[in-house]
Amino acid sequence: MRISTQMMYQQNMRGITDSQSKWMGYGEQMSTGQRVNRPSDDPIAASQAVVLSQAQSQNSQFTLARSFATQKASLEDSVLSQVTTSISAVQEKIIYAGNGTLNDDDRMSLAADLKGLRDQLMNLANSTDGNGRFIFAGYKTETPAFDSTTGDYLGGNDPIYQQVDSARNMMISHTGKQVFESVTSNADEMPGGGYGETNIFKTLDSVISALKLPVDGDATAAQTQADALKAAGVSVKNTQNNILTVVADIGSKLNELDSLDSLGKDRSLSQTQQMSDLIDVDWNAAISSYTMQQAALQASYKAFSDMQGMSLFQLNR
Repeated sequence: MRISTQMMYQQNMRGITDSQSKWMGYGEQMSTGQRVNRPSDDPIAASQAVVLSQAQSQNSQFTLARSFATQKASLEDSVLSQVTTSISAVQEKIIYAGNGTLNDDDRMSLAADLKGLRDQLMNLANSTDGNGRFIFAGYKTETPAFDSTTGDYLGGNDPIYQQVDSARNMMISHTGKQVFESVTSNADEMPGGGYGETNIFKTLDSVISALKLPVDGDATAAQTQADALKAAGVSVKNTQNNILTVVADIGSKLNELDSLDSLGKDRSLSQTQQMSDLIDVDWNAAISSYTMQQAALQASYKAFSDMQGMSLFQLNR
């Protein structure tokens, strides 16, 4: 086989180029802190890193979704805490109104008190979040949940749901119908059977009207008023129990969101470790390889430099 000076030159140049490429590759690893900077560095690790990166992104999205869900549920819980206080005050007024020693003026005063409590409850039922959305209106967030005059429900019938984890779609906000117009399965029945009026605002409107009627000296009117107060007492109690059930449901969901957050954090740490194992550089190996390759490259430069001034005749001496 005939060996030419050009062939030797090309072989030495290829050796230097390859050595330089490896040296620069180790330098890039040390610069970026990653062993895999492009798919060709490690095709299998690179493909696994893409899948893992998607999982990390999804986990981050669920973390953000849980934050939104927690804020919404916490706001509802805060409002319902005030609602519970107002309902308790209503219950006290209705019980006191049944006192036989009261006269028409006293009952008229109680009617005014109940009207004030009814307005408080209506204001709470039509509460909005920081963006002006009505929190008890379901998906019809731009519409007030209740008509302030008639007490009719105006919101949507479907509560708001939020995907808070890969396998968990959670209801994060109750509708006004579920809160102020419903009863529990073990609700008390009216004296004549059934649950009567379940809308708390219409119940209050009825009892306020009954208390405004003069009944002193009128046994029939007094009995009608007493029946109205009794029915209102049952209705308000059922509403209170229903709201407490809703509050308990919100508390359960907030606890679950906390648990899912803890799980999400653990998952994030695990994914970060997996990603590090796949693509992060082994500093000891990288520094060692970089130093060794640098020495090899310098040796290649030296050998090439020495051979530049030599011919085949000189090599055969």
